[in-house]
Amino acid sequence: MAKATPKTNVTVNPADDELVAHGKGRPTPSRREREAANKRPIVGNTPADKKAARTRLNSERERARVGMANGEERYLPAKDRGEQRRFIRNTIDARWNVGEVMMPVLILFLLVGFLAAQTAAASYSLLFVWAFVLLFVLDCAVLWFMLRRKLTAAGQDFQRGNFLYILTRAWQLRFLRLPKPQVKRGQHPTL
Repeated sequence: MAKATPKTNVTVNPADDELVAHGKGRPTPSRREREAANKRPIVGNTPADKKAARTRLNSERERARVGMANGEERYLPAKDRGEQRRFIRNTIDARWNVGEVMMPVLILFLLVGFLAAQTAAASYSLLFVWAFVLLFVLDCAVLWFMLRRKLTAAGQDFQRGNFLYILTRAWQLRFLRLPKPQVKRGQHPTL
């Protein structure tokens, strides 16, 4: 190993011009000046600024809400994005689904069951509830097979999670669906 060269103690006195060029060029602020600078807001924090920010945020939220309801792709949540999901939504919205009338019918059957407790009507209403649930499951299975066949015929892979998407979309009442239905009943979409 080679030895390092010894360091020399040579003091270099820089010129005054060099000190000014390398220094900060201003006096250090006093404590009072620094505290006063910290007290004023860095970002506009006046009531007018707050009101303008709130107005801007409300208008952005309203635009996103309207965009999501209208089915604009950039405002949709991740579960609703994509060409396949749009096709599934439009197919479900174009037909009558058992799930659409399921909630009102189930509520009616449950009311009959409670009001006519310990009677034959209560027993029959329970059977009707289970029959309706079975009918809903069959309707969703038929819809799933139909959509799967159409998508594979168009050369697309059936995405994971589409069955649950079909199930939840078909279950909802038409006027409560988000994004709102973009097609009328009977207006079946094509790929």
